[in-house]
Amino acid sequence: MIVRNRLREFRARYRMTQEELARSVGVTRQTIIAIENGKYLPSLKLAFKLAKAFNVKIEDLFEYRESEDDE
Repeated sequence: MIVRNRLREFRARYRMTQEELARSVGVTRQTIIAIENGKYLPSLKLAFKLAKAFNVKIEDLFEYRESEDDE
């Protein structure tokens, strides 16, 4: 299973720091760093909060694939 995210891209678009995003969704900056680097998968609740922070659908922020071949 592969989950990719566009968190860094959306943060840049909104000119938002990792710290600002973390505060807005109630997590630490380290959590945002880990998600952006693909080291941590957020809970469904956190994923929805992140999408809401950018006013987008969760599918716009996160992409799920069964494997690398599913492109």
